[in-house]
Amino acid sequence: MAPVTVVTYHGVLPAGYEGGDAFLDNTLVTEDSFRSQLQLLKKHYNVISPDEFVLWLRQEQDLPEKAILLTCDDGLLNHLNLMLPILREEELKCLFFVTGSCMGNTREMLWYVELYLLLLQADVQDEPIRLQGILVPEISGDRRQRREVWLTLLKRLSQVDAATRRSFLGDATARFAPQPSWKMRYLSDPLLQNRFQLMRLPELKQLADAGMTIGAHTLSHPVLAEQPVDLARAEIADCRTALEQSLGRPVWAIAYPFGDPASVGSRECKLAKEAGYECAFVNAGGVLDPVSARFALPRVHVTGDMSLSVYEANISGVHDALRSRFRPTD
Repeated sequence: MAPVTVVTYHGVLPAGYEGGDAFLDNTLVTEDSFRSQLQLLKKHYNVISPDEFVLWLRQEQDLPEKAILLTCDDGLLNHLNLMLPILREEELKCLFFVTGSCMGNTREMLWYVELYLLLLQADVQDEPIRLQGILVPEISGDRRQRREVWLTLLKRLSQVDAATRRSFLGDATARFAPQPSWKMRYLSDPLLQNRFQLMRLPELKQLADAGMTIGAHTLSHPVLAEQPVDLARAEIADCRTALEQSLGRPVWAIAYPFGDPASVGSRECKLAKEAGYECAFVNAGGVLDPVSARFALPRVHVTGDMSLSVYEANISGVHDALRSRFRPTD
């Protein structure tokens, strides 16, 4: 087993929430699952704090055997309202990666989630159209096709700056939404707030004041590999600067948005290093090597469909070992 296994969550589903879209909600776990997973880790592993991790990274401290670091991405409101109470109950610490939206005071969703929800509700469009110079393919009544449209637009909108992206969503709302205020229920209903809303600065400060560590997740959560280098550099570097100014605390780590090999490459790792981070995390497996791969540290990505036994198989490395053993060869 590697010196430390890094586990990453994306949040907790509020009790009573019925989303009905596994593609959208499978990145989050239930409160009961989260609690059970933490209790399993406490029983069989040594859950370390982010402070202990960074001291080990600096070669200033050794780690216990079977060390586990908890991380969580995106900065959703449920991280404060639902995850934090469970972490406190279990007396554990977590490294939370947040976007630039969490440093404001307006109620917002992640832009690509907003886009996905909008496309699900859009009327059928028989012809492609252009909005903000971006081609939107035709939209059929088939949900799978709408997801393909979303994936196409996710990549295309990652190539532009956040302001253009926001203008695009405004135009898309005017063109496709059943009503102009369609998204307000996601930001006003208490259940939907906890599922979709991002923390604002006062809430982010509460999370930090509760003893949790805050890391960067870029300013606006684009697919970094799709961006021109200047935009990618600003997304990575400016998020750290803004977080440190807003919280008055050092920010030593970043988690790349999406974090898969198609989203992160050597260029992004170099930009993270240049921005002054001490390490960076991806959402893929592999051996954690803080010397040669400090800016592409692997994490175990937890999903909502994991049973407790599957969860432990992933944590222990059994899942990756079996997958490697039985992977087809040329």
